[in-house]
Amino acid sequence: MLKIGCHLSSSKGWEAMGKDALKIGANTFQFFTRNPRGSKAKALNLEDVEKLRKLMEEHHFSQIVAHAPYTLNACSSDEKIREFARQTMKDDLERMEYLPGNYYNFHPGSHVKQGAEKGICQIADLLNEILWEDQKTTVLLETMAGKGTEVGRSFEELNEILKKVDLKEKMGVCMDICHVHDGGYDIVNHLDDVLREFDCVIGLDCLKAIHLNDSKNLMGSRKDRHEKIGEGSIGLEAIERIVKHPLLKGLPFILETPNELDGYEREIRMLRAIE
Repeated sequence: MLKIGCHLSSSKGWEAMGKDALKIGANTFQFFTRNPRGSKAKALNLEDVEKLRKLMEEHHFSQIVAHAPYTLNACSSDEKIREFARQTMKDDLERMEYLPGNYYNFHPGSHVKQGAEKGICQIADLLNEILWEDQKTTVLLETMAGKGTEVGRSFEELNEILKKVDLKEKMGVCMDICHVHDGGYDIVNHLDDVLREFDCVIGLDCLKAIHLNDSKNLMGSRKDRHEKIGEGSIGLEAIERIVKHPLLKGLPFILETPNELDGYEREIRMLRAIE
């Protein structure tokens, strides 16, 4: 069965997210660990977390994806901003251990004119400080569209980060379909070639999750503007090929399209019909 879900609000609690996922036909989901534009996280309700764990087990959920807030920048030129990222990610990973075996995804950051090489080193250094041998959560680097000074605009940049991380077994990649398209990878006409390139540069064993989004922009635009499934420049036929591709079978697909729950439900129903 296709592992598919969407981004859900955590404001009502952990178990509520699982119930919302079930209502729309999902068997995975993504959520922000805290306010995506803020810093403080609510105190964990361990009883609520345990209820979600039992619900996921009962309904055979895939791994779920916790998403770090957008405000983090692990390769800022400002040490205070990097320290904020370090403290926030460390806290998030410690909290995720109460729901072991899942994923924590983050945007690598922007090097702010320091250069990609310096940014890559800073990101890897931060990861080496916060990862530990017994952790049960896999940390995912997200593929980026290449806006401004973003790090992670190419498979090669992501691989350079991964090579510098000591505990490589705790790491993986989340491929955002809109981002790689906007970043210049032709997933519409040459999906096999893109996946082959990813395998050669990083390795498909590192690919742990997919952000399934259409794009408002043409390939190579470096814009990063998500669109509803089938309504953008990627199109439904290409997305069908992605969902059905044998090399991606078994991965959790997370919708980050501009929708409310009813819109996500329609997209999930549509994608399940073609799997």
